Amino acid sequence: MKATHVTRRGLLASAAALPLVGVLTRPGSAAEFSYKLATGQDPTHPINIRDQEAIDRIRQATSGRLEIKLFPANQLGSDTDLLSQVRLGGVEMFNLSNAILATLVPVAGILSTGFAFPDYDAVWKAVDGGLGDYVRTQIGKAGLVQVCKLMDNGFRQVTTSTKPIVTPADLKGLKLRVPPAPMLTSLFQALGAGPTPINFSEVYSALQTKVVEGQENPLAIIATTRLYEVQKYCSLTSHVWDGYCLLGNRRAWARLPADVRAIVTREFDKSAMDQRADIARLSVSLRQTLTAKGLKFNEVDRAAFRDALAKTSFYPDWKAKYGAEAWGLLEQTSGRLA
Repeated sequence: MKATHVTRRGLLASAAALPLVGVLTRPGSAAEFSYKLATGQDPTHPINIRDQEAIDRIRQATSGRLEIKLFPANQLGSDTDLLSQVRLGGVEMFNLSNAILATLVPVAGILSTGFAFPDYDAVWKAVDGGLGDYVRTQIGKAGLVQVCKLMDNGFRQVTTSTKPIVTPADLKGLKLRVPPAPMLTSLFQALGAGPTPINFSEVYSALQTKVVEGQENPLAIIATTRLYEVQKYCSLTSHVWDGYCLLGNRRAWARLPADVRAIVTREFDKSAMDQRADIARLSVSLRQTLTAKGLKFNEVDRAAFRDALAKTSFYPDWKAKYGAEAWGLLEQTSGRLA
């Protein structure tokens, strides 16, 4: 798929976007540490804008000791490729959806449990509280480091080229692209759709050539990658919340002196909070923007979808996989699911 993006002056003005720095300049002498940070998102997405701001602040705060170069838009490989690279150390840092991280750290997918969170207040209570701490510990056991607070990918919405999704019955037999994420595949299978895992770098072409009829992503992704060009309807299902976890290679992280690690976490924490605010604003403004691009929106009764899901084995199956401790932490925020 040819890389395309909307203009910052248009879509992302509300995100207070600053231009990305293509090549970082070194302060006189070579940096003591030179790391790569990879993301899968378009350069105009708030996650890359805020990552770059953190990188700039880190370079200044460490007096140039740590240089981080940002590689957006899957320049260094697909999400699954990059997950392997960050584990092996070919890439020192990687921003990855927690839903996809679940292919390596299964419990990371609990944050994307179907229809678990009604709103952002519930999301941040869980993610910044006991459930988030539990997931962070499991990431560490897998040989990776969670560098900072989770950033926000947003609530995911279903788009289609053939028909609007209004009720759970409308999903029956729908050929729907999902990321290679066990939770999302399981969710749509339970609701009767035909989920097809496809890496994000191939989504636009898969929709364009009708390999799949639809896909599901937050509005910021739909906008920055112009998926509205190959989709007609957007159903505001908010079926799962999805976050971005900044992963670090454990050996590369350990090489950094303690004071540098503290600076890195501090500055990426700040950018995470800024990015969360960006997505909150965009979640409101993008509906108008995408409507102007021709995407037709429809509201749905989320309770009907959650009830349909509760009639399947979806919640009991995932509770058994995650275990009573993790599920109990989830239900402290979500309420009883299974």
